[in-house]
Amino acid sequence: MKSITKIISILFLLGSVSACASEQPDSHKTPWDKWYFAFTTPKALPAQVTLLKLLDVDGYASTYRTIDQPQGISVGKWSERNSAGNTQFNKADRLPQIIIFCWDSIIDKKVYQSTLFFTQDTWNKMTTPYPDVLESAKNAYRQMMLIGLAPEGKVRVWLRQYGHSDIPLNDTRITTVSGEELDMCKGVTNFPNGYEYSEGIKKFINEKKYPYGSW
Repeated sequence: MKSITKIISILFLLGSVSACASEQPDSHKTPWDKWYFAFTTPKALPAQVTLLKLLDVDGYASTYRTIDQPQGISVGKWSERNSAGNTQFNKADRLPQIIIFCWDSIIDKKVYQSTLFFTQDTWNKMTTPYPDVLESAKNAYRQMMLIGLAPEGKVRVWLRQYGHSDIPLNDTRITTVSGEELDMCKGVTNFPNGYEYSEGIKKFINEKKYPYGSW
C-alpha cells in the first residue's frame, strides 16, 4: 500500500509540473466545460472531507482544501437517489483519473484516506448523452459524481442521472486506509482534540448495531 501511495504522489507531482508547463490542447474532448463531485453520508452518521487531490486524464493535478461537505439521509442502506452536499467548490475541468482524499469519520472516530482509480467506463458514462428529463429532444450528461462515505471506512461512487436512479461506478477501484497506513492524510483532521457525538447522533444510534446498515 505504501508503494502505491508513493507512485500516486509522484504522479500528482508530475501532473502539477505538466499542468504549469503544458500549452497543448486537451487530449480528451468533453461535451461540457465542467463536471462536479458531491459527498453523501448516511443519516446521522456524519463525516467531513478535509483535503482532496485530483489527477485528471490530461495529467493535470489539482488540490482542494475548501470542500463542500457531505449531507445525506439514507437509512440502513444507500438510496437509489442519494442526497448530497453542495458543489460550489467541488468541480473540475477534465475527466478524473485518480482522486485521493482525507476524511474524518465522526461516527468511527478516526481519519481515513481513500483513493479512487477511474476507468474508461466512467469516462464513457460521463461523456455519453441521454435524453433530458424535461426536454427529450435535448441531450443531458452525467457530469455529477456522488461519493458516499459510511461507517467502517466504506466508500461508494455513483454518477447522477437526473430523472433516474444513481448509476454505480462498479469498475472504480477504491482503496481506503487508516491508522499507521496513512500517508498524505497523516495528521490531517478537523478534530485534533478528539471526536464527540452530538445528541442527534446518540439518539439515532441508540440500540442500533454498528455499522448501522449495509453500506
